[in-house]
Amino acid sequence: MLVQDRAAPKLPKPQIRALPTHQQSHRFADVKNLDFSTWVSDNVYRIGVFFLLIVTVAALFFLYNTTDTASLLCLQSQSTQSLQSLTRPQINWNSIQTIADKTSPYASFRSEKWIVVSVTKYPTEELKSLVKIRGWQVLAIGNSMTPKDWSLKGAIFLSLDAQAELGFRILDHLPYDSFVRKSVGYLFAIQHGAKKIFDADDRGEVIDGDLGKHFDVELVGEDARQEPILQYTHENPNRTVANPYIHFGQRTVWPRGLPLENVGEINHEEYYTEVFGGKQFIQQGISNGLPDVDSVFYFTRKTSLEPFDIRFDEHSPKVAFPQGIMVPVNSFNTLYHSSAFWALMLPVSVSSMASDVLRGYWGQRLLWEIGGYVAVYPPTVHRYDRVEAYPFSEEKDLHVNVGRLIKFLIAWRSGTHRLFEKVLDLSFAMAEEGFWTEQDVKFTAAWLQDLLAVGYQQPRLMSLELDRPRASIGHGDRKEFVPRKLPSVHLGVEEIGTVSTEIGNLIRWRKNFGNVVLIMFCNGPVERTALEWRLLYGRIFKTVVILSSRKNSDLYVEEASLDQIYKHMPKIFDRYSSADGFLFLEDDTVLNYWILLQADKTKLWITDKVSKSWTTVKPAGNSDWYSVQTDLVKKIVGTMPVHFQVNYKEAAATKNSQEILTVCSSEIFYVPKRFVSDFVDLVNLVGDLDLHYKVAVPMFFMSMDSPRNFDPVLSSMVYKRKPPSSNSSSSLYSAQAAAVHPWSVSDERDFIGLVRVMAEGDPLLMELV
Repeated sequence: MLVQDRAAPKLPKPQIRALPTHQQSHRFADVKNLDFSTWVSDNVYRIGVFFLLIVTVAALFFLYNTTDTASLLCLQSQSTQSLQSLTRPQINWNSIQTIADKTSPYASFRSEKWIVVSVTKYPTEELKSLVKIRGWQVLAIGNSMTPKDWSLKGAIFLSLDAQAELGFRILDHLPYDSFVRKSVGYLFAIQHGAKKIFDADDRGEVIDGDLGKHFDVELVGEDARQEPILQYTHENPNRTVANPYIHFGQRTVWPRGLPLENVGEINHEEYYTEVFGGKQFIQQGISNGLPDVDSVFYFTRKTSLEPFDIRFDEHSPKVAFPQGIMVPVNSFNTLYHSSAFWALMLPVSVSSMASDVLRGYWGQRLLWEIGGYVAVYPPTVHRYDRVEAYPFSEEKDLHVNVGRLIKFLIAWRSGTHRLFEKVLDLSFAMAEEGFWTEQDVKFTAAWLQDLLAVGYQQPRLMSLELDRPRASIGHGDRKEFVPRKLPSVHLGVEEIGTVSTEIGNLIRWRKNFGNVVLIMFCNGPVERTALEWRLLYGRIFKTVVILSSRKNSDLYVEEASLDQIYKHMPKIFDRYSSADGFLFLEDDTVLNYWILLQADKTKLWITDKVSKSWTTVKPAGNSDWYSVQTDLVKKIVGTMPVHFQVNYKEAAATKNSQEILTVCSSEIFYVPKRFVSDFVDLVNLVGDLDLHYKVAVPMFFMSMDSPRNFDPVLSSMVYKRKPPSSNSSSSLYSAQAAAVHPWSVSDERDFIGLVRVMAEGDPLLMELV
């Protein structure tokens, strides 16, 4: 579940114990009578060791001959992990010595406002403009790729050698070739009087050259803006993250770090609330030109080498995020006030494209503990798109884990009574959950100690409101703001009027299925398709739960057996108990969600009207598979409560007084919320019996309700028993069908082919290819 691969931990060296003195003396003891019982009693220790050695050799020989190499490596890995347990650092906060700057030429320099950037090349034009911002001191942090002769008049430059002389604990944990060395710069700025730190990069130019014009640089005093701030409403307890770009006029653009399953939430806020200013300790700015987007957006909106020049509404008001709702925060256009300086720490055990995103979510959660919040501001900088390759490989695991991370952070609690103890608690808990490694736990401990050593005072805790009942929002508390719809890029061209219709359709689909969970079973390789399925269907459904015969923790794929897939579903029902319903789908079936709008979400859906999918079979004998399954059905029906039994016997087909087995291919079916408890009860009736899902599912459906009450939406499904040839597969597809079977998707190329045919019903899908 980590965002990048890491080497296995080293095993601890075995400790060699010296034999006790009395055992060593046996070597020179007097000769004793050599009868057998005496010899055994004298050598019982040696006999035990010899026996244990024989057993160990036999076990290894057995493993070598009965398992493959992967299994043996897995066993070794598990053994290593069991030996290596996480340790939470214990810190004596009262014994931390002060670290003073005694080596740099700037030992006596002080400034309250700092701009911290990481540099790998000679000064850019944008960086030269940052130096000219009045009242702000630029601090450039070098790494192993920075030219040795780097210099810029007006900027303080800290080379690797200069950083090493500062004496900070964090230096032992930092890589030499990464922008995360900015953490040294943050400490240096705090050591030299910082009260505000603008986290920037060397490719962003501040609009009008004035940070005070865009951000709330002062939170208290005469220069502070005391007006209330618009705030996202907390009315929906299920919403934990929001896309701020919508508020500033770009509904189809999303920031790096937004979970892909939330990309389809493009409708603007129905209404806002307000919060008093003064606690927006982290202020995230929007970037014109090339905003902070991920590689998925960057590559799916590009058709040429022409750079992006996306604009946001500079007149939209700043917007705050209440406790319980998070927003992606980056490291190149963000203002931190001193109360949130502890949240500047950039984790070191994750990929560079994930470091600031994880920091942002980690810091937001802890910010709530001191009563602070994040606010997002209208365009503050213009970043120029240099048409460089985006490292998708460093983002891939981020896309998988960030949604889980947000849920974890919302639920996390700590009972400690000092902020820095809570910071350490959360870092340790995130390592336990696999969001980063123990390296970052140690780094956090070093970071906190360095903060105190340079004179930082940790803020006091305030009461957290997450566990309190949410206050009702009265009509007078509602504040309306409708964002402008600014031109964006759609397949590399300017959006035109028809796009508004397409987006309107997407909103309707999302509104209809936004609280329906899609459960998808992948028969093919999930390593090549899991992200693609989430990207395709996550735009529409509440969430996409992916199951496979093999678990993949990195891709958040759960293990389940297709033959008895129904036994895994109650766990998912319980996990998403507030969902309107659950739609099951195999990956060899295409779902045309726009056709399903006409279906009744309170009814059962299944392919009972599709003759090739829903069939009846007369068992041929006592030993064939159908006979065994028929006997199991009889046994289960006999134990059913009366309402299930009556429904089933009324619906079950009979011929010449011989019971007929109903079989359904069950590649797709839907269970609404009102039938969830019935479905679970029927699963419990099956128990440990080996009833195949193609028999169990139709039996469940006929027991829960009469087939005449099923919604017929799936009757339009295109269903072929044999898969068509690759040349004719596209002719099988119909955008007017509710679903299409079969359709093979085993890699990215197949996925692109699927998206192109599905674009007949959802043109916005072409943004994905």
